[in-house]
Amino acid sequence: MAIFLDEHSKVVVAGMTGAEGRKHTARMLAAGTNVVGGINPRKAGQEILLSGRSLPVFGDTAEAVAATGADVSVLFVPPPGVKDAVIDAVDAGVGMAVVITEGVPVHDAAAFWAHAKESPTRVIGPNCPGVISPGRSNAGIIPDGITKPGRIGLVSKSGTLTYQLMHELREHGFSTCVGIGGDPIIGTTHIDVVEAFEKDPETEVIVLIGEIGGDAEERAAEYIRARVSKPVVGYIAGFTAPPGKTMGHAGAIVSGTGGTAEAKKKALETAGIQVGRTPSETAAIVRETLVR
Repeated sequence: MAIFLDEHSKVVVAGMTGAEGRKHTARMLAAGTNVVGGINPRKAGQEILLSGRSLPVFGDTAEAVAATGADVSVLFVPPPGVKDAVIDAVDAGVGMAVVITEGVPVHDAAAFWAHAKESPTRVIGPNCPGVISPGRSNAGIIPDGITKPGRIGLVSKSGTLTYQLMHELREHGFSTCVGIGGDPIIGTTHIDVVEAFEKDPETEVIVLIGEIGGDAEERAAEYIRARVSKPVVGYIAGFTAPPGKTMGHAGAIVSGTGGTAEAKKKALETAGIQVGRTPSETAAIVRETLVR
């Protein structure tokens, strides 16, 4: 099985007609993703040829859903337009909106998060690499050729570390990899993904990648301690980050003694989670866990 995304998912791409949208839509198609169209109000009615397929462009998500049955939207929309694009996807009732865009204003993220909170739409991101169920579907920018289907479930704040762990554990493969993004306000959290992996019968080991800043990892540790029976292996990026300095993601900033890598590592270990100090050490722990 897979969580959130599989071969039956019908994907529509907001911003498909732009340079990034075209490039990554072609990659998604090459990975076997069932892309059913794109969204651009200024180019509605046109068709775009990508990877040998002619894809229709719709004026909004509701139109795309009515015409194709789309249930996943991937957004390659410039930051100023992201809030309206996510709200459009939510109002259309898609099951999942994957927000790839970096640099979304925090107040816009807060607005579309609040709008989506009581809806059936799962928001992934913003500033995330997306979701991939290897061999089934790929919604976003995660490279599809670096791993295979398998028994590991991965949830990560960092896109780059998602790719690295996927590559390092390629011999075992993954059920689903979810990049949740590292902004201060995101839709789907570590806890949401871990909960889904706990329920997935084909996910045997869960890998949780966090980073300095905030308390998401500490909250996830408490949830895992109380409710998760499957083995979880963790990694926290930022052991050498100087206090008070933003590192990479907008949310990765340490204030005082809170949000440090050591504090997060301690919280995870207290919950019974083995934590690697490097990605390679983390991968080695996962391998050991799989053969027990």
